Amino acid sequence: MIEQNGDVEKCRRAIIQHRHPFIEWARPPQPSGVEKAKAMPPPRILRTHLPTQLLPPSFWEKNCKFLYVARNAKDCMVSYYHFQRMNQMLPDPGTWEEYYETFISGKVGWGSWFDHVRGWWERKDRYRILFLFYEDIKRDPKHEIQKVMKFMGKNLDEKVLDKIVQETSFEKMKENPMTNRSTVPKSVLDQSVSPFMRKGTVGDWKNHFTVAQNERFDEIYKKKVEGNPIFPNFCMEL
Repeated sequence: MIEQNGDVEKCRRAIIQHRHPFIEWARPPQPSGVEKAKAMPPPRILRTHLPTQLLPPSFWEKNCKFLYVARNAKDCMVSYYHFQRMNQMLPDPGTWEEYYETFISGKVGWGSWFDHVRGWWERKDRYRILFLFYEDIKRDPKHEIQKVMKFMGKNLDEKVLDKIVQETSFEKMKENPMTNRSTVPKSVLDQSVSPFMRKGTVGDWKNHFTVAQNERFDEIYKKKVEGNPIFPNFCMEL
């Protein structure tokens, strides 16, 4: 919406998967994310969940701009669990207790949360990376959208910014077929199991973690992040 200057109709011209290809997507006979990206005119806005070490080297060499959004690890685990339950392309996550073990061992798509966040954080001052926190976006979306706007080299007035805040709210996007994946076949994403856009809240982990799981996770967290300057500011008790 920033790129389209807040024009809602332009943003509705196609589902998000076509407007902003997911570069690691590869499911023949459909065109891959890379093929879609190559067919797009610049400036291109692409999407990825890849850790830094798996990105194409050209992304760093060409000095691309990156928006990275980090989220509380516990909420990530809960969100990912429900996503894997409904995603028919991924292995069955099993019970919550089983998935808890899978997640903390990093045996999930795109790897360990700890390694992923650390990798992007450590590169953020060497490349053009705007490092954002999901919790900040929920708390003050307009402020974070302004940061993105400036990072993109755009200058939009207050009225347009307010419209973007409204149109990109979780509630609005959950109702929008261009973003809520309702066009994806049930054989791929079974939204009768869990909606693609489920809650979008901060702190939902408290409805899933047992006291013992929470205490154990905090211990693992402390060991994993020891000596890394980001993590003391990454509040785990949201």
